[in-house]
Amino acid sequence: MSPLITPAGLAALHGASVLDVRWRLGGPAGVDLYREGHLPGAVFCDVDADLAAAPGSAGRHPLPSAEHFQRAMRRLGVDDGRPVVVYDDAGSTTAARAWWTLRYFGHQDVRVLDGGLPAWVEAGLPTDKDPVEVAPGDFTARPGGMPMLTAEQAAALAGDGVLLDARAAERYRGEVEPVDPVAGHIPGAVSAPTTGNVGPDGRFLPPEQLRARFAELGVREGVAAGAYCGSGVTAAHQVLALELAGLPAALYVGSWSHWVADPARPVATG
Repeated sequence: MSPLITPAGLAALHGASVLDVRWRLGGPAGVDLYREGHLPGAVFCDVDADLAAAPGSAGRHPLPSAEHFQRAMRRLGVDDGRPVVVYDDAGSTTAARAWWTLRYFGHQDVRVLDGGLPAWVEAGLPTDKDPVEVAPGDFTARPGGMPMLTAEQAAALAGDGVLLDARAAERYRGEVEPVDPVAGHIPGAVSAPTTGNVGPDGRFLPPEQLRARFAELGVREGVAAGAYCGSGVTAAHQVLALELAGLPAALYVGSWSHWVADPARPVATG
């Protein structure tokens, strides 16, 4: 089963839980965007509150505990036996974090609306402004469904395999750093901005184009791969793109915000 679904496919899919995962670094708040208009039946999923633990030394968006995530998903109406569709309006960069987290905690049928809300609207499908109430779900969080990296494993992978840095190239090079206290990248990591995974319409590139892109970055069958970003949100988009290309990859959830929390860890620039 593809981890993507088209607007037409979602319109024909009955009984799915639909999560609106819009989020902006620095605002506006995703819930405000949700109130301005959302897919019919969709409920708002908060990246900060539902898909992450509180920020701290583990990073800005650390992995939530199983109990925290289970409670959040049940509140949003997620069931073990029903499909879940997630979407945003930014090329699936935040919806992918919901996809990855649900998959990590054991949900077997999670799909990302390819192209998100803009693709839905472009297809002439309706939106709604009314709040949505859902019955509590029965989702049970079972950790371990997707591979993860610790800081030590990420550092090793940068030497033994391919560690992809999903941030903008200027952040990778250390020229700018709008959020974290230190600029630069993990030594040995390869710059691979997530913007290269999608076309101008915000839809993912075809699998063969993604495979070609990742091959140029050194990722191919038999090569261990992982991804990180600023706080483990857009890096999930990289993992999703790699899965579409048929290439498994692990996520360093803490990412750069966790890496630089320890001043003993090395930093590269350029």
